[in-house]
Amino acid sequence: MVIVKNVSMEYRLHTGGSTTFKEFLFASKQNKVPVTSIKALEDISFEVNKGEIFGIIGGNGAGKSTLLKLLAGIMKPTDGSIKVDGTIAPMIELGTGFDFELSAIENIYLSGAILGFSKAYLTDKIVDIFNFSELWEFKDVPVKYFSSGMLARLAFAISTTVVPDVLIVDEILSVGDVAFQKKSLRRMNELMTSGATVIYVSHNIDSVKELCDRVMWLEKGKVKMIGASQEICDTYLKNIL
Repeated sequence: MVIVKNVSMEYRLHTGGSTTFKEFLFASKQNKVPVTSIKALEDISFEVNKGEIFGIIGGNGAGKSTLLKLLAGIMKPTDGSIKVDGTIAPMIELGTGFDFELSAIENIYLSGAILGFSKAYLTDKIVDIFNFSELWEFKDVPVKYFSSGMLARLAFAISTTVVPDVLIVDEILSVGDVAFQKKSLRRMNELMTSGATVIYVSHNIDSVKELCDRVMWLEKGKVKMIGASQEICDTYLKNIL
């Protein structure tokens, strides 16, 4: 289950004035550094029940990506609270946490640890990860030499080694070539129908209607509507077309 209560996220940006680090330090001591606050999310509250597929829709800048990062624990909210029961698999920003100087196999342990997997568990899954990513011959190569597609395939294989309690999906991912995309889509469908709680963000409204039980519509960092997927998606489309 996922419980989000009165969550707000505010970014504070230093703007203008100093052009060098020395000038910035001097301005800071004099309290002359201009600060601009941007509220990405404001007073967001919702609950996702166990086993539910919950969609989040909204235009660019609505706050969807910020909310997913908060749910995944990548960032902490400025205000409010977030409770997520069980293990989380965040399918957002694949490759976050990779050390580009380390080899593929070393990054499996590093990235897996960040996702909360034990060393023993990862050792047991090494063969599965490399078989799925199709990167066996590159296991000892530093990932700084990998293409973006290879990085995404490795990260995807690590993130989907376990059926999580909560799966956070930012779009259905397109990683690698067409054959690998089909394989990754099958894996995603397996996870989404495994009984896991799913939070799904997409600009593809048809897929949201088809997959999701309920949907939340975000607009300018605020909740516009929450309800049955058909109703919310139809209302959203009427307002943007």
